[in-house]
Amino acid sequence: MTDVFADLVGQDEAVTELRRAAAAAAAVLRAGAADRAPALIAAGPAGDAESASTAGAAAPGGVDPSAGMTHAWIFTGPPGSGRSVAARAFAAALQCVHGTGCGECPGCRTTLGGTHADVRLVVPEGLSIGVGEMRALVLRAASTPSGGRWQVVVIEDADRLTEAAGNALLKAIEEPPPRTVFLLCAPSTHPDDISVTIRSRCRVVPLRQPPAAAVAEVLVRRDGIAPDVAQWAAAAAQGHVGRARRLARDPEARKRREAVLAVPRRLTGVGAAFDAASALIEAAEAEAEASVTDADTAERTALETALGAGGTGRGAAGAIRGAAGQLKELEKRQKSRATRAQRDALDRALVDLAGFYRDALTMALRAPVAPVHTDTAALAGAGAQKWDAEGSLRRLESVLACRAAIEANVKPRIAVEAMMLALWKG
Repeated sequence: MTDVFADLVGQDEAVTELRRAAAAAAAVLRAGAADRAPALIAAGPAGDAESASTAGAAAPGGVDPSAGMTHAWIFTGPPGSGRSVAARAFAAALQCVHGTGCGECPGCRTTLGGTHADVRLVVPEGLSIGVGEMRALVLRAASTPSGGRWQVVVIEDADRLTEAAGNALLKAIEEPPPRTVFLLCAPSTHPDDISVTIRSRCRVVPLRQPPAAAVAEVLVRRDGIAPDVAQWAAAAAQGHVGRARRLARDPEARKRREAVLAVPRRLTGVGAAFDAASALIEAAEAEAEASVTDADTAERTALETALGAGGTGRGAAGAIRGAAGQLKELEKRQKSRATRAQRDALDRALVDLAGFYRDALTMALRAPVAPVHTDTAALAGAGAQKWDAEGSLRRLESVLACRAAIEANVKPRIAVEAMMLALWKG
């Protein structure tokens, strides 16, 4: 790795902005301006680049006012654009001893490895991030950095903050500790994803869907994947780097995708529509169970051991009986994680299905764009002739409506069954 931003694919403008901000942060430390840090890095009421630059210009210490270093950032973009990659890379650049994100120093390596003492990573496993977790995090983030640089809080999927958790975070962002930087990741700055008040106090770094060619180049260079396979996987994943890697490497992932793309030709009647819905739900459940089973077992074993399971000493039996509450809390967290995993697996399937109907729509319109799924282009073309552009668009909208319904907590089976009936009727 040559620098911390090497894995951020197709985001040259964002990388340039983050490099400038990291250099400005390093200049603050070199100037010995820790006591003036709030004035140097605090964003204005709008949280935009202009207000941040004004703060930098008003402060002494020689900080480049155009760098726009602020105390709170939001990374936005579609799934797979690299929101969390950008946030972690920026955190590493802030902890870099050279202030450049070299990728080689202890600050860069420990941050990217998730072991830096002054970098807090919040990666929600369940459906939401609760207020208790956020209050504990904010309290911890207010401490002085042990390494002498910055306390950095990275919150992945900040759109999962509960209202109470968002309020706890807002208070910390409104009155930031002198040496703390908050990095939030969310799909967009829409109020459904992040509160307006939090957004107004952060600087936004918009990321775009990386082009398939850039994703394919990374798969070839970094993962050693054959160029033809990398190009196919990058197109099929629709710019999602992690999914492209999974498709290129995992035969089971390819089989699941093939089963999803076979859905359109299975919809021959009402009964077939309900069968297809059941198959899709069951496949998502099986994929999710496979992804969390090992972690669940290891967590339960570790907790039981810590609570005295298997012990033969005096009082061991009583200790494990008194641990029922902790085991119940663990089961609750694991159930929430399993639900999240099921929804994520189902959403990946729906994205593939949406890509198929998008191909049918572009073919019906004779649009000069490449298909998402090259291996089902013939089937999409047949659908385009049968449904025409209007019918293809209605089907695409049905898939997107299903995704929105599940995100709004409609039971997945009901949402998928309604979608399958809509796809069959057209």
